[in-house]
Amino acid sequence: MAFAYEGIDHVQLAAPAGCEEEARRFYGGRLQWEELPKPPELAKRGGVWFRCGRHEVHIGVQDGFVPARKAHPAFLATGLEELRRALDEAGIATADDDARQEEGILRFYAQDPFGNRLEFMERV
Repeated sequence: MAFAYEGIDHVQLAAPAGCEEEARRFYGGRLQWEELPKPPELAKRGGVWFRCGRHEVHIGVQDGFVPARKAHPAFLATGLEELRRALDEAGIATADDDARQEEGILRFYAQDPFGNRLEFMERV
């Protein structure tokens, strides 16, 4: 085979125009992800980029934005209950899903400020 995959470089989530400060408060503040500089040519388009572990999450501006309520990224974490508690204390609703508990995977869902579905999981 002449090609091979190394993995995922980044996930892009859409958001409405003017989303940058709210994205910084949620992803940078609540989730404590590091903000990454965007290349100058891409910065002109709006949005904001973050680092989540070894991967990047790009929040991109989309005309006619509609949140992704089913399709979603899943973020692997440690200290999942502490993360959930921090989100709950900030007034961000979380929803349990124990469908993979027998596999040793704990998880819950939340929505970003724009209504996009996010999954957070931990292998125990």
